[in-house]
Order: sequence, then structure tokens, then C-alpha cells
Amino acid sequence: MNPNKALWEKGDFTRIAESMRESGKRLVRSFGINKGDKVLDLGCGDGTTAVPAAQSGADVTGVDISSKLVAAGNRRAASLGLTNLTFHEGDACDLRQLKDDHFDLSVSIFGAMFAPKPFDVAKEMVRVTRPGGRIIMGNWIPGDPTLVAQILKISSAYTPPPPEGFVSPMTWGVESNVIERFEAAGIPAQNVSFAKETFTFEAPSSPSEFLGNFRQYYGPTMNAYEAAEKDGRADELHQELDTLFNAHNKSRSKDTMSIPATFLRVSVAV
Repeated sequence: MNPNKALWEKGDFTRIAESMRESGKRLVRSFGINKGDKVLDLGCGDGTTAVPAAQSGADVTGVDISSKLVAAGNRRAASLGLTNLTFHEGDACDLRQLKDDHFDLSVSIFGAMFAPKPFDVAKEMVRVTRPGGRIIMGNWIPGDPTLVAQILKISSAYTPPPPEGFVSPMTWGVESNVIERFEAAGIPAQNVSFAKETFTFEAPSSPSEFLGNFRQYYGPTMNAYEAAEKDGRADELHQELDTLFNAHNKSRSKDTMSIPATFLRVSVAV
């Protein structure tokens, strides 16, 4: 199996996505979607941004490498009566099933950044977006002090080194890398702009309980715990992550969670 597919079919990312719903809705409201727009959501999961985009009146196509998340997304769409939203399995590095110049807006929020061939991702996103259309990405930032970047940083210290040729997904959070990738896809540097924004994870549970979801259901964290267990360091990893989650919680109640995380918003004029 494709290692990237195996990673995102491990566990159950929908358990994490439940904490992302409200921020997903707020983010989509900022996209300026018009009724009838054709929207691609790449690396869509079960619809954190695809569902509110469809609810705003767009004709939305969600693509994800995980067949489990595609099935979960289609169940959500059906339960909400969203006939203008369909989810399909696909690889962000090779969107051969999608037509050239088709979408008014191509979106990838914390999705395509994890695909292994970033130049191919940029090329494909540009190819399927119509001239005059837009691309919006949300990417985690390497070294950022907020939650997600720190989860990935801590976890990497407990896992074996990546294989030769591996390109870290966090490189999508570096502006010069993003410009280089879209320039290679034919987009002038002046057509790419950036802003740092906040995405908030919210749940009716304590931060420690929420960490339990990452440990049980989030592929990268599951791998870190498995590697740490083999080295007899699982307790050490857990303590680091538990301290992190609790330190970043902004909720006034210890029984609920509201943890902000900074990300790089990329806007591309095609």
C-alpha cells in the first residue's frame, strides 16, 4: 500500500476532525465563495471545509487519499442532504481523474501538505484550477510554538529518521518553498500571498482526554507512540505531549478544550 495512504487510513481521523468543525466553518466564510462556484477540497478528510463550502452553495468535490475518510465524508454529505458535495479517493500528487481548468477555487487545508511530492501537488492544483481562479492552502509552520507544529516536532524525536528523499510536510509552511513550488507550476511569485492565521481545536473534553484521541486515532501520533513503546519511552512521550496540550488550552474550564494553532494561509491567483 502507498505509505501515505496507509498513514491516513490508520486510526480514525474523524475523531480529531470533530474538534475542527467550528474553525472550519469560520475559515470557509473567509473564502468569499459564491453560489454555484466549482470548488475542489484536496486532502479533505471527512469534510471539515468541504461541508461548509457546500452549505454556502458551492458545487464541491472532495478528494482524499484515505478511502475510510472518503466514505465518512460521503456519509456526512448524505446525512446533511448535500447533493452538491461528493467525495472521491485520489492522490494530491496525481489528480488524473480531474479535468484541466475546471475549478473556480481549489482549497487544501492541512491536507495536500502531507503528500510526498510537493512540486507535483502545486502543478496539479494549478492544472485543475481555471485561469482567473484561486488556490487557498492552510499549512502548519515549522518551529511554530503553537500546538500542531509542536506535536509533530515532539513526535519526530521519538520516531526513526525518515527514508532518504523524504520531504517534510512542514516545508509547506515556509514562504520561499511555497513560491518556488508554484513558480515551477507557472505561477508568478507576485501572484502568491501569505498571512498567518489561527485555527482552534475545540472539544467538550479535557486536553488530556483529547490527547487520548491523538494517541488512538491520529496516524502520525500513533506511529510515534508505537516507536516510543519499542524504545521504552512511551511514558516520556506521553508526558511531553500531555504537558503541551494542557499548557496551550485557553478554555476557562478544565473539562473543556480550546487550543489555538497558528498556520500559514497561502493565496494563489491563477
